Formats: sequence, structure tokens, C-alpha cells
Amino acid sequence: MSERTDIRNIAIIAHVDHGKTTLVDAMLHQSGSFREHQVIADRVLDSMELEREKGITILAKNTAIYYGDVKINILDTPGHADFGGEVERALKMVDGVLLLVDASEGPLPQTRFVLKKALDADLAIILVVNKVDRQDARIQEVVDEVYELFFDLEATEEQINFPILFCDARSGYASHDSELLSSDLIPLFETLIKEIPAPRYSEDHPLQAQVLNLDASPYVGRLALCRIFQGKIINGQTVMRCKEDGAQEPVKLTELYVTEALERVTASEAGPGEIIAIAGIPDITIGETITSLENPKPLPVLSVDEPSISLTLGINTSPLAGLEGTQLTGRLLEARLEAEALGNVSLRIISAERPDTWIVEGRGELQLAVLIETMRREGFELTVGKPEVLTREIDGVLHEPMERLIVDIPEDVVGSVTQLLATRKGKLQQMNNLSGGRVRMEFIVPARGLIGFQTVFLTETRGEGVANHSFENFQAWQGDLRVNQTSSLVADRSGVSTSYALISLQERGVLFIGPGEQVYEGMIIGENPRSEDMNVNPTRLKKQSNIRSSTKDETEKLTPFRSLSLEQTMELIQEDECLEVTPKCVRMRKVDLSQLVRSRKRKEG
Repeated sequence: MSERTDIRNIAIIAHVDHGKTTLVDAMLHQSGSFREHQVIADRVLDSMELEREKGITILAKNTAIYYGDVKINILDTPGHADFGGEVERALKMVDGVLLLVDASEGPLPQTRFVLKKALDADLAIILVVNKVDRQDARIQEVVDEVYELFFDLEATEEQINFPILFCDARSGYASHDSELLSSDLIPLFETLIKEIPAPRYSEDHPLQAQVLNLDASPYVGRLALCRIFQGKIINGQTVMRCKEDGAQEPVKLTELYVTEALERVTASEAGPGEIIAIAGIPDITIGETITSLENPKPLPVLSVDEPSISLTLGINTSPLAGLEGTQLTGRLLEARLEAEALGNVSLRIISAERPDTWIVEGRGELQLAVLIETMRREGFELTVGKPEVLTREIDGVLHEPMERLIVDIPEDVVGSVTQLLATRKGKLQQMNNLSGGRVRMEFIVPARGLIGFQTVFLTETRGEGVANHSFENFQAWQGDLRVNQTSSLVADRSGVSTSYALISLQERGVLFIGPGEQVYEGMIIGENPRSEDMNVNPTRLKKQSNIRSSTKDETEKLTPFRSLSLEQTMELIQEDECLEVTPKCVRMRKVDLSQLVRSRKRKEG
């Protein structure tokens, strides 16, 4: 076997907000990838509007830098568990990883998830303890916790023998000694070159490259991002395309690109170990193999973890449909979902029994919420059903997905949080006291117990709690949950909401709308603490008379209504409710808008 000593392929993996994208920024700057006076935004790889708004990475992206004569291909991966499919694909393209861990928070659920994937792939690992400048940094304890995590994941002796670096990505320095800080990232670059293995290949092996991501260009159409495992590829070459179903067809490549910093540049050829982009195959999908025309040898089909949650998507059927969006038909919605499934292997799209309705299966609520938010910004109007967990039958027994939940909370709310999770079948695994009067608790809880959990959790912890979770495994059905569910305030007629009506209704619950908003029969305008829904009139006007009103009426105040995000509404809706999502607003409504129909169904049981 030969080696490409001039190439290193790495992925940066970590829990959300532990500094992956910031570290990539620092590596790009210190490698001389930018011109002296070039203006570069922070978190340069977070190019999506949603990524910048939420402060998280959603899509895995690649860049490339040079350290001396060595080209380092870097893949920045999402840190949230819901986007684990992006992480899994990225790991297929690299030979080693930088495992980032916050010097204060330590390893968290997604750290466990991404590390397990890296260990299963037998990738070289470099531990980078980031944010060592934090006042609450507990560097040695965090290192010990990482070692415990390696042991817990049954890592081999060779895998546990990993190098450790201490880093502050924002300031742009790394060191082998937590006490002796450097002024740059040179220790990181040198360790990376030394510890990450160079790509290996056979001299006489035919071409083998696998499609691991998709992109698009306004000039050449769909781009397939590939890792070349064997052989050489030439721009304009005719190659064999091996599909996932085993079919093969010859295709001609029209363009070949390699990455230089943030730009894709045209290349005449590329060899083993390179991460490339090719154009010329308009319907190519993730997982396919590009191989030699004369001697085709397809690679194993790409596989990712199964989805754990689903929801129903359909066209908007409310009385206000068609007023705000431009993408309104089932045909357009179906085409958009199919396009999303091509580029996101962790999503599944299934036709539902009802026309113009599809079931979307994914990893978590956030992943599905990001898809819906993206589509509404594209002009779609949607009806969104309540998220549901996906169960499976194993040896004749019903099993459900379980999540590992870690909460950091003030110590005075430990009792209430424990009780909250007990009603959701959560089982306490361990509890540790942290500095500053905070406690870290670890639970195993059914995935369905986390639907609607975040809002209640923030209320119980006065907004001071932090909760993170990742998929653990499938276990036997845990039984019914004892969740105290609230009911809804439902509008009983169409019209425009008035201050006079809302002032009287605010005594009955929490309102989701303000005065002057268009409402319709069956639309949910608030939350009711009682167990049964309440039909109300939010459009009522004050009766006029020729008698002067007293000053008492003038002193009545309308409490500000509760504005809900898309994620919060997805948590709140019940089985007989859905969301109306348009480019300008999100409304909660009953599936059956008519009060008479709902009453009849309730009587029938």
C-alpha cells in the first residue's frame, strides 16, 4: 500500500456550541488562506441564514488549508444530535477527527454520539480541550471525564492512547500544556500532521470514489461531493456510475473541482485521498459509487442510523390558505420533499393515506423544524401534524426509542426536575455537583417523553436550565406517560380579534394572539389549564350606548400575549391539533375546524 503524504483528511466533531466552527475560522486565518485585507465574517462556514440565526451548524461543510506542503481537508460537522446523519457522512470522508470538548461543560450527549461513530470507524482521534480561558474551566476533570467516556464506549487500548491539546479557538492558540499557553495554532497543525494517518491506496487499483454529499451550482447544476478512495479521476472522463440498487451506467463528467480555502477551483485531475466535487450527472444521489469504466468496483452502500421521530406534512387547508405563500400545491410540495430526501440521507419521505399529505421521518424535532422553517421561507404554506416517535417490534415485543438526557440545573430545582422526568418515565443514571451551585443529572428517558419537554423544563428551572439529549437505543415499551396536559382556547367563529374580548379571555388562560389578528373557527388562540378545550369568542365587541362610560373601563390592561416559535408550537400541539405554517406566521388549529364535528367525535369516543 502507498501513502499520500501530502494530504490529511480530518473532521471536527463535538457537542453543540463547543467551538468547532470558531476553530475552523482560526485555522483558516492562521494558514494564510485569506488575503491580508480580505473581510471575513465570524463562523465563515455557517453560510445558511438559519445557521447564523440559531448559532448552530446544520449542514456539514468542507474547506481546505495548507500547512507547509501538506493539504489539510477539514470537515466542519453539526453538533446537534438531530443532524447526526451529517456527522456520519462526514466521517466516511476522513481518516481522523479532532474531538472538541468544552473545558467547563465537559463531554455531553452529542460528544458521546460522535465519539462512538468515530471509534466504530476506527479513526485516529486528537482530543482538543477548548475554551481553557473560561473562569469556570475545570481542565483536568474534563480530561478525566473524556477518558471515562472512552472506557464506557469500550475503546481499544490503541484508541485510548490519544494526544491531548489545550486550546482557545476564539483567541487562536493551542498548546500541549494547559499551563503554558502559546500564541498560535502551530502545535495543533504539527500534531495533526503527525497523528492523522495519510490516505492509503493501491497503485494499480481502479478508480473508486463515493458520493457523500450534494451541492448545487447555478452554472453546472448538481454537484456530487466525493472522497476518492482508489485510483485517479480526470476532468471530462467517462466513468461508471454504480447506483444503490446495483444498476450501472456510463456517464461523462463535465467538471471536476477541488476545494481551496472557501472556493472550489477547477482541476484537471485528482488522485486518491482527495475530496472533490463533480458535475455532469443531474440525478446522482448520496451513497453512489463513481468507478472505472473498464473495471467497475462499487463500494458498500452508505448506511446511517434509523429515524426516530415522524410527523405529517400536507398542503395548507385552513380558511386563510393562499394569502401569503407562493408554493401552494401538492405537486410542488412533493417535489420539494423528494429533493430534500436526495440530499439528506437521515430523512425518509412516505406517502400518507390522505391525498396531498406525506409522512416525514427524521432524527428529532429540531431537524424537522429546520426543514419546515426552510420551506416556509421558500414560500410554502403547510399543514403540520403532531410529532410522533417511531416504534419497532423486536422478537414480538414492542420497542420504542430511548434518549440519553443530560441536564445542568440550579441545585434548588433538583426535586422538581426529577419529578418532572419521573412522570415521563425518565430513569436517573447519575448526578454530579458542579461549581456555582449547579448540578448535572443524567437520565435515560423515552423519546416520546421529550416531546413538549423543553418548554416545561425551562419554566421549572426559571430559564436557567440547560438540557441536551441524544439517541441511546431501543427498549421495550415503557408504558403510558403521566404527563399533565393542558387544553386549548379555541375560537368559535371567524373575524378579527379585539382588545375587549381578549381582556376577558386572559383570565381563562395564556393567550397566543393579540388584538387585530385574523382568526377563524377552530383556530387555537391560547392555552387553558383545565383538562378540556374551551370554545371562546375572541372577536366580541363592546356594546355601544349613549351613556358615558366610567373610568373603570379605561384602566383595564391587556396582558402581553405569548409569542411562540415554530419549535414551541410543535411541542404544544395535541393529537387532534395541527399547525398552519405560512411565510409570515405559524397558527395552531384543530384538525376538525367545526365545533359541531369535534363535539360529535368526542361523544362517539
